[in-house]
Amino acid sequence: QVQLVESGGGLVQAGGSLRLSCTASGRTFSSYHMGWFRQAPGKAREFVAAVSASGTSTYYTDSVKGRFTMSRDNAKSTVYLQMNSLKPEDTAVYYCAAAIFATYYSYSNNYAYWGQGTQVTVSS
Repeated sequence: QVQLVESGGGLVQAGGSLRLSCTASGRTFSSYHMGWFRQAPGKAREFVAAVSASGTSTYYTDSVKGRFTMSRDNAKSTVYLQMNSLKPEDTAVYYCAAAIFATYYSYSNNYAYWGQGTQVTVSS
C-alpha cells in the first residue's frame, strides 16, 4: 500500500505562486506514475498534471499549461506542483495520486492511491 501526503496549500493572491508537495511512503515510489487532480466545490474532479514514473514525460491540462510545472524527486519519494500566475479559478482542493499502470494519465480511475488533499485558495 502507498500512502500519499500533500502539503503546501494555502491562501494566495491572484498572480502569486505556491508549490505543492506530495510525499509517498513505501519502497517502490519510482515505479509509480504520479498525477495531480483538483476539485472545486460543486465541480467534478479535474485532471491537472501528471508525470511518468521515469520523470521524463509530463502532461498538463490546457488551463494550466505555461503556469504549472510538475516534477518528481524519486530519491525523496516526492512529487511537486509549482503553480505560478495563480488565478481565482485555480481555487480547489488539490490531490496527488499514484498509478501502477497508466493508459491515460488524465483518467482518474487509473490511479489506485490518493492523498487527503490540500486546499488552494486564490483571492482576486
